[in-house]
Amino acid sequence: MSGIIGKKIGMTSVFDASGKNIPVTVIEAGPCVVTQIKTKQTDGYEAIQVAFDDKKDKHTTKALKGHFAKAGVTPKRIVREFTRFEVGHQKKVGELLDASIFIEGEFIDVVGTTKGKGFQGVVKRHGFRGVGDQTHGQHNRLRAPGSIGASSWPSRVFKGMRMAGHMGHTRVKMINLKIVKIDKENNIILVKGSIPGPNGSYVIVERWS
Repeated sequence: MSGIIGKKIGMTSVFDASGKNIPVTVIEAGPCVVTQIKTKQTDGYEAIQVAFDDKKDKHTTKALKGHFAKAGVTPKRIVREFTRFEVGHQKKVGELLDASIFIEGEFIDVVGTTKGKGFQGVVKRHGFRGVGDQTHGQHNRLRAPGSIGASSWPSRVFKGMRMAGHMGHTRVKMINLKIVKIDKENNIILVKGSIPGPNGSYVIVERWS
């Protein structure tokens, strides 16, 4: 398999063989279940659909109930597809995938959704410095964006202008992260460094490419 669905538990630190303290992120990697095998003949492309984290029956739509019932699994909270495979990647519907698909020391990519910050101004969102002092009557313009465009030409604001707006809650991919340790019994992997998203958020863990 090229990857798995996981959940960010939080951050801690561990000591390596040389005694160096390494910051790591704890990820609950599965167990995930294969819910569908997509092929070029039936779907137009090849993919393996996996699901993670149980969900109550009453919170599941009838369409998804039928989909999960066809696969012979209980309703799941999150469903994703993986399209990059290794040699001999053959999987079966209903097969379980867990942290054992990874190896300690290998490098992975982690995809997550960053923390939402709400509507923020230019100082917090883009790192603007602001006026910096209060000379010449600038008593209430310390965090203002300043000029955003000319008047007669182009008589509009250019696209991409850095202004106040919705900050965070974006899909981010962290690449080339090293797996420091794997706890196969509890499906826990420790990844060096930080990954996007708050604790408890879902992430996609894929082999480095």
